[in-house]
Amino acid sequence: MLIAVPKEIFPDEHRVALIPSSIAALTKAGLEVMVESGAGAGCFHDDQAYEKAGAKIAPNADALYQTADIVLKVRPPEPGEAAKLRDGTTLICLMDAFSRLDLMEQLAAKKISGFGLEFVPRITRAQSMDVLSSMAAIAGYRAVIEAAGLLPKYFPMLMTSAGTIVPSKVFVIGAGVAGLMAIATAKRLGAMVEAYDTRPAVKEQVESVGAKFIEFDLETADAEDKGGYAKAQSDEFYKKQQEQMKAKVATVDVVITTAAIPGKKAPVLITDDMLQSMHPGSVIIDLAAERGGNTEGVEAGKVVVKHGITIVGYTDYPSRSSVHASQLFAKNITTFLLNMVKEGVFAIDLQDDIVKGSLLVHDGQVIHEMIKPLMAKQGE
Repeated sequence: MLIAVPKEIFPDEHRVALIPSSIAALTKAGLEVMVESGAGAGCFHDDQAYEKAGAKIAPNADALYQTADIVLKVRPPEPGEAAKLRDGTTLICLMDAFSRLDLMEQLAAKKISGFGLEFVPRITRAQSMDVLSSMAAIAGYRAVIEAAGLLPKYFPMLMTSAGTIVPSKVFVIGAGVAGLMAIATAKRLGAMVEAYDTRPAVKEQVESVGAKFIEFDLETADAEDKGGYAKAQSDEFYKKQQEQMKAKVATVDVVITTAAIPGKKAPVLITDDMLQSMHPGSVIIDLAAERGGNTEGVEAGKVVVKHGITIVGYTDYPSRSSVHASQLFAKNITTFLLNMVKEGVFAIDLQDDIVKGSLLVHDGQVIHEMIKPLMAKQGE
């Protein structure tokens, strides 16, 4: 069974699915590993390191795909990459399935078994496979570092002979993994940190990492789904939320937004009217920019200035910490793969909750319960 790791071709993507130190666990399980030449360059792992760890090196992507039984990637394959996959092989990566229905159709046509790592269920047994949490933690950390670099103020309080500098105020919207890491990082840098989430249950977590939990006068009894994610709310809910949010953002220096709903456009939380109420020079880091953004006027992948407010829409924070991002990703994906390997044999067990929850395409069909309706709607 040959495991293949191609070089990521998505622009500015520097991560790799496996690093040299992750090869041993796979070869010990009876699997062979082949890595495309240069695949680890973006995170400073050269071909010699992979060879020393027991992997073979393929000169190019074509040579890799022609022999692979299982392909491990970070990003979903581009159409040209998917076309190179041999029929009946297995693909494991972040699929971005909700916006890549074309890829789902392409994989089904080639009878490829496609696993989306973002669909790994949040159960105790799958914690070591949770790529979303690993990458979100990096994004939360990098968001604060980016904000600190752009804000024309210090984060911490300083007492000097020239006077006292008051600490900057940071407001984090959304207390998932990214939000909690952002809170902890901003606190370590000396900022005064407040946080808000539609889920009252996270108040204790917010306070445990050093922030004050802000509560708005909203009905939040149905704010969380069974997987622990925030649920989409009504237009009326978001309108009331925006009204109360305006008063808060007008008092802070940095806003970090992390609100995203799986499979849906990100809710707009910061309107143009709210931007005008903020202090000139303030910074917004919108971690939901790739899904439309939480901030009116944000542009994915860019930094824009509106009404004197700097709005950052970068979508590649994990890639900007490629060494540790690749290390964590490799551990997640290796554990995920080995869950399906017994005595050197790879087998897809649909009775396994982890397998069932993350298998999107199998045996020529799109089978995931969240993706099938979208495919059917697209075909109408």
